[in-house]
Amino acid sequence: MEKKVKVIGGGFAGCEAAAQLARRGIAVELYEMKPVRFSPAHSDENLCELVCSNSFKAMRLGSAAGMLKAEMELMGSVCVSCAKETAVPAGGALAVDRGKFSALMTEKINENPLITVIREEITQIPDGFVIIAAGPLASEGLSESIRKLCNGSLSFFDAAAPIVTADSIDMDKAFLQSRYDRGEADDYINCPMNKAEYDEFYDALVSAESAEIHSFDRRKDVYEGCMPVEVMASRGRDTIRFGPMKPAGLTDPRTGHRPWANLQLRKENVEGTMYNLVGFQTNLKFGEQKSVFSMIPALRNAEFVRYGVMHRNTFINSPRLLNEDFSFRTRENLFFAGQITGVEGYMESAASGILAGINAANRLEGKEKFIPGKTTMTGALARYVADESIKNFQPMGASFGLLPPLDEKIRDKKLRYEALAQRGLSELQKAISKEQ
Repeated sequence: MEKKVKVIGGGFAGCEAAAQLARRGIAVELYEMKPVRFSPAHSDENLCELVCSNSFKAMRLGSAAGMLKAEMELMGSVCVSCAKETAVPAGGALAVDRGKFSALMTEKINENPLITVIREEITQIPDGFVIIAAGPLASEGLSESIRKLCNGSLSFFDAAAPIVTADSIDMDKAFLQSRYDRGEADDYINCPMNKAEYDEFYDALVSAESAEIHSFDRRKDVYEGCMPVEVMASRGRDTIRFGPMKPAGLTDPRTGHRPWANLQLRKENVEGTMYNLVGFQTNLKFGEQKSVFSMIPALRNAEFVRYGVMHRNTFINSPRLLNEDFSFRTRENLFFAGQITGVEGYMESAASGILAGINAANRLEGKEKFIPGKTTMTGALARYVADESIKNFQPMGASFGLLPPLDEKIRDKKLRYEALAQRGLSELQKAISKEQ
């Protein structure tokens, strides 16, 4: 029987998955719907078209983005290789000439004798070994097929609250308590505010600047199910005090009284290294989020792992549907990759494609799964999208908040991040050697 895998989607994840399969001698049919059909955000026929920024973030190893790219290079990333070849000056970031990058990616994929690029829109999920690497703007037909496969578990709009690292929360100004003491005491971190603090925060919130909503995101239902906190606040000074910041059922141990207003933080992962701002879905500009939300006393020095966003972003409820190797739990020969899995960002999408490609090849050849350890950025992302403890799943990019802490305490953040990166790269090198 011929070894063949169908990859749906010619973006970062699809191209990386195809390249990994071909490296292992497996034939690939890579389906790309352009130019037969373009999404509202695409206009170039080339693969891996850059829709938003031309930057792939920081290169330094002591950054989450830099650590991720270093790991991808170890695994033979075609995206990182092409990005370096088409780079433009951008300080410490890896930025590219977007036209040259997409053209080079297309050339690399087309010249591979084991990869056949088929310019055709796929609306039904094929049989056999398949990797679905459709991006956040998957076509309506394919999205509907995925929705049916997932029993309706498919989000078409991403309305997410910010996430902060646990160790950046000032616990001298916060306390642990579940509302009305229901549940475990450490289920929530509470960030209380007195009246003066709340009034100052409220004034800043309602006057902060919102991010632009792209034309292809302008849908009434973006705001129906999950109203941005700034929109809710605009309805009246006390609206959010009776909504996401209600203090009912809570007692601040510092005062012995109920706070005037209170923001609750909920664990984002089972390790408790990250917390999300409950009910704080927002469309504010990132700089405004940092400025305004840091006015909450317990978050004065908060480190934001991810800012809140509100835009179209088709993704599945991966913690209920995917394994850590990106395979679909009820169909072992089907894999997902890219932003549709809930990873956020160009390189994060590419990294998921690398793992999906490797694991599809391993499954086809009867080999063991390849899942990098939890101290690696790629392994941490894979575990995040498959973490069943996450109740309100939202997309996530590379972040040191995903990684377990070091055995030793390093106070200097720069040195701590470099140590985390070195630890992860060392573990990945061992895993690659073992896998080969």
